[in-house]
Amino acid sequence: MEKEKDSRNSPRLVFHSKIHYRLRGKPDFDSGICRNISNGGLKLINEQFIPISTLVMLEINVLNRVLHPVGRVAWSMPLPHSNRNQTGIEFVEFDSKEQDYLKDFIQMQA
Repeated sequence: MEKEKDSRNSPRLVFHSKIHYRLRGKPDFDSGICRNISNGGLKLINEQFIPISTLVMLEINVLNRVLHPVGRVAWSMPLPHSNRNQTGIEFVEFDSKEQDYLKDFIQMQA
């Protein structure tokens, strides 16, 4: 894992991990691959196109703990030469203890 360089407010860590997500108001979970993560959000590679502003319930496994933030889709676009999509999700609801855990994890990897 390494830090990606960009101009975001929160440092973004390359983080390849399977995560589960559910669109708010829908009963079933889907899964995708997280490509990077920060205290403010993550980039998801998934098969389903998710429209901008959609609320997403997330389950993110970080070391030995599962975090449960709620995110809002900030951007979504097809992945070139693939039947998958890449989706930028901004965290909008996050338990403060879980968010602190993620922040500590990212700082430890930097």
